[in-house]
Amino acid sequence: MLRMSALLGICVLSLLTAPAGAKGDEQVTSFTLDNGMEVVVIEDHRAPVVVHMVWYRAGSADEPRGVSGVAHFLEHLLFKGTETLEPGEFSKTVAENGGSDNAFTSLDYTGYFQRVAADRLGLMMQMEADRMVKLQIGPEDILTEREVIIEERNQRVENNPGALFREQRNAALYMNHPYGTPIIGWRHEMETLDLDDALAFYRQYYAPNNAVLIVAGDVTPDGVRALAEQHYGPLPANPDLAPRQRVEEPAHLAERRMVFRDPRVAQPYVTRSYLAPERDPGAQETAAALTLLAEVLGGGQTSVLTQALQFEAQTAVYAGAFYDATSLDDTSFGLIVVPAAGVSLEQAEAEMDRVIAEFLDTGIDAAQLERIKFQIKAQQIYARDDIDRLARRYGNALTSGLTIADVQAWPDVLQAVTEEDILAAARQVFDRTRSVTGYLMGDDLTEVMQ
Repeated sequence: MLRMSALLGICVLSLLTAPAGAKGDEQVTSFTLDNGMEVVVIEDHRAPVVVHMVWYRAGSADEPRGVSGVAHFLEHLLFKGTETLEPGEFSKTVAENGGSDNAFTSLDYTGYFQRVAADRLGLMMQMEADRMVKLQIGPEDILTEREVIIEERNQRVENNPGALFREQRNAALYMNHPYGTPIIGWRHEMETLDLDDALAFYRQYYAPNNAVLIVAGDVTPDGVRALAEQHYGPLPANPDLAPRQRVEEPAHLAERRMVFRDPRVAQPYVTRSYLAPERDPGAQETAAALTLLAEVLGGGQTSVLTQALQFEAQTAVYAGAFYDATSLDDTSFGLIVVPAAGVSLEQAEAEMDRVIAEFLDTGIDAAQLERIKFQIKAQQIYARDDIDRLARRYGNALTSGLTIADVQAWPDVLQAVTEEDILAAARQVFDRTRSVTGYLMGDDLTEVMQ
């Protein structure tokens, strides 16, 4: 481990305060501890409550090949004991202090959070710092918790044909990149996860120089800094932590198509997923255009696909478009059409393609675009009332390669998007050689792929 004396001079602190206006009125300050831990403070003094979050820059896409699910598995194991806490004592202590806690694992990050009274913040930091470096787990913990995550997969994936379909579709979309591996893991690999796998991931990634601390609520930057230096400051950095490097996708030269049949499917549907660029630090314009494209095409009752397929042609009971801009590597842009009774999946796909082609030819209604921008601005304003959402917004961005400046600039970047920007982004992304078209249907249906 790197001695604290050797860490002096790595990073001291730099203050960043969000400007008012369209970029957000939240008061945001950031600084970095000497051991490399990034700290973000979001002030909101309307209630004596605080959200305390620790985000690790390690998600399922950072797992070694062959041990899929270990990031999520370790998330479960962190609620076991440490050198000073008995198994289950962490959550019990949070509850006894009137708070709530939980955790989550995603492709690019793993996070742990507590929501408590502001005067309990120090206690939360003390316990979270403890399990960052002093986790104690044994073979018996592995056996019991492995059964828990396998049962979780049974409930969320194996018993849900839509989830199984999405899993197969993602695996087809990402031919080499780990985004094609499910966050919860492939079942056959989950069944072999052991103590060494969990501890190896823990020792590699659970360190202050790989973590972002987000504190939102009735706090001050000086108060948070003092507590963070007290509880997190003494923790040693991991000197062997390497930059995040993942395998790249090869060139996609042909579109992929799949049919997923399951007798449990009551409502068939067709989807198409395209590889798409994500938000990049200092260059968020394309992602902003794709965000608005998803709203224009499938964001509600007045969207292009809904109007054309549900209300005009009446060939669909639902149509939508989806895009998640915040991602470390290339993300995806998705379309879905649920056909009306008597309409085949082939017909639904053809209708979807017809509407998209017409949209690219005729362009965007100016009034619709302004309405969408206004709605987005309203949603961003309302989100300031929820300190949990604010904390997640910054944590998600910072563990996905973005900066505080990017988060604060995002509202203005969205508002600056033009019709030409959206159409250019659409033409860039709608490349069938970089897509997977999938049919989800029951065994009793007669539709076949053309």
